[in-house]
Formats: sequence, C-alpha cells, structure tokens
Amino acid sequence: MTSRRKTCADMAEVRASIDAIDRELVAILADRLHFIAEAARIKPSRDQVRDDERVEDVLAKVRAAAAEEGIDPELIAGVFRELVERSIAHEFALFDQRNR
Repeated sequence: MTSRRKTCADMAEVRASIDAIDRELVAILADRLHFIAEAARIKPSRDQVRDDERVEDVLAKVRAAAAEEGIDPELIAGVFRELVERSIAHEFALFDQRNR
C-alpha cells in the first residue's frame, strides 16, 4: 500500500484526507467481515470459533506491521484487539444463526 502521508495546508484538507481513508477502511472491514462469515460457515463446531492462538498471532503481526510503519505497536494492537473481539462475537452470532 502506498503511503499518502503529506503535509496539509489546512484543517479542511486534513478532514477530507481522514474522511477518504475512513471510507476505505469501511470497505476493507466489509471484506474482513465477509471472511468472518466464511469462517462461521466453514467451521464445523462452535468451540472452534474462538481460537486464542490465532488472536495472539494476529496481534503479533499487527504489532510488527505498526513498528515497520513507525507507529505505536500497542496503540494498533489495542485497536485490533477490539476488532478481533467484535469479529469473534459476530462469528459466534453467525454460527448460532446458521445452526438454529
């Protein structure tokens, strides 16, 4: 991914840049949730929905990626921990819905 980091002339430019990134993030999160739904469809049992080893693997990878980008790894890990926990809850809901 190409960085769009730039010096902005004013707050309008800052806000427009953030808004554009937020739209992209929503699209990326929609893709991520698609694959969460795929996991809920594929996993044969509810006890496979939560995988703590996978959670820690994801967090380790995002910490490393954050460090490469020069941003606070723990800040990013916190954001992703929330994302992962909400994704797991969503996957449980989808799994339960599928198996009613």
